[in-house]
Amino acid sequence: MQFNDLSDEERFVGRALAKEDLYYFSRYMFLARRNFPWLRGDHHQIICDALMRVYRGESKRLIINVPPRYSKTELAVVNFMAWALGRHPDAEFIHTSYAATLAVQNAANARELVKHEEYQQIFPGVGIRADSNAKGDWRTTAGGVVYAAGSGGTITGFGAGKARPGFGGAIIIDDPHKPDEATSDVIRKGVIDWFQNTLESRRNSPDTPIIVIMQRLHEEDLAGWLLAGGNGEAWEHVCLEALIDEDLPTERALWPAKHTVADLKRLKRANAYVFSGQMQQRPTPQGGAIIKGAWFPRYRAVPPLKWRAAYVDTAQKAKEHNDYTVFLHAGMGEDGRVYLLDCVRGKFDAVALEQTARDVWAKWKLAAAYQRAAFRYFAIEDKSSGTGLIQQLKTKHHIPVKELQRLRGQDKYSRVMDIQSHLESGFVVLPEDAPWVADFVAECEAFTATDSHKHDDQVDTLADCAADMLGGNDIERFMALAQ
Repeated sequence: MQFNDLSDEERFVGRALAKEDLYYFSRYMFLARRNFPWLRGDHHQIICDALMRVYRGESKRLIINVPPRYSKTELAVVNFMAWALGRHPDAEFIHTSYAATLAVQNAANARELVKHEEYQQIFPGVGIRADSNAKGDWRTTAGGVVYAAGSGGTITGFGAGKARPGFGGAIIIDDPHKPDEATSDVIRKGVIDWFQNTLESRRNSPDTPIIVIMQRLHEEDLAGWLLAGGNGEAWEHVCLEALIDEDLPTERALWPAKHTVADLKRLKRANAYVFSGQMQQRPTPQGGAIIKGAWFPRYRAVPPLKWRAAYVDTAQKAKEHNDYTVFLHAGMGEDGRVYLLDCVRGKFDAVALEQTARDVWAKWKLAAAYQRAAFRYFAIEDKSSGTGLIQQLKTKHHIPVKELQRLRGQDKYSRVMDIQSHLESGFVVLPEDAPWVADFVAECEAFTATDSHKHDDQVDTLADCAADMLGGNDIERFMALAQ
């Protein structure tokens, strides 16, 4: 069906339905703008029904958890604001997302929808002020407002909603967390603090609704915090899993036109952790099971390699209670996998640390034993005792060093999560019989997000190695493998 094929009578009926209900408005305007039908799924009706409850005043606090790219932004942000402004042209909205650019674009899309000629047929008389040119802050001629901001951004001089009976606008939060930052406690909690200290205070009335629509990224993301009673309010929760009744006889896909059951199973195999959170809205509990020994394939003979490097995690001190220093030798295979070749682990004072580095360099720099693959560098974090070792190796011994810098707010757990999909997909391979492998795997399996594990020095070098040799981040690798 094409919009141009609709008769006058069909358009009249379509406009009447669109005026009364968000779901029909979304379908009708999609057809009018794109000239082909919307690829509907049952979850579209569920989302629209929940938003209609907000509009009618039946729900003041709504959380919708839904997989990414399942039309959530189009429905809950762009269409809902435009439709509600058609019903109440003086409504006032604040819309936020993890990035200001995304929020501003969503606001601009809502403005373009209001200006569309078919929208004007449904809601005649809803106009945009002539002096309202900003994409992220525009006004209707009746006093309505759409204001967009990024998580953590400044919102001054404006509030959402009306201090009167009936619907008067809302605060709409769409994906408050950036996926590859949600594992950082500092960044994630910063978003929650901003919600508490800034966004909640932007309501013009206690009855101004707040809508949170997002994919789940962490047990303690904004949705998790709110559902656990974080702000002391009761929230209606609409939870939409991509794979319904997973592993049961009634298992089925939420939106088969987007992802079949087979597609979803493939996504799960690619990265169970990401799938559990983003697709199933059940983020994996923190505290173990982050790295599994079964993920590491084994090799008997060193395969053809492109190049090699050593990754070094230096301890603060050599005393018993401190972590070990680790030298992890790895090679980039011609097949695209990382092969761990050797591991030296111990507790060294400054003199012994320098000597050990020289010893492993003398041993590992020889290419003959490693398919003639060149040894490129030692990769060492430029911090604490690592800084001293870097200077010694470079100036005294003329050994090539790559200095590793940590991103601000990037803790050990978030670095491990960035490379977890590489590990789960078998991109890091261990030797079959090396004596150090058992301890290495045991430490990996004991690693927790709560820092309750005893040691993580080998995990640290593993994270640096995988990030350096394989590149990319967890989300990018997940999406690439899912193609």
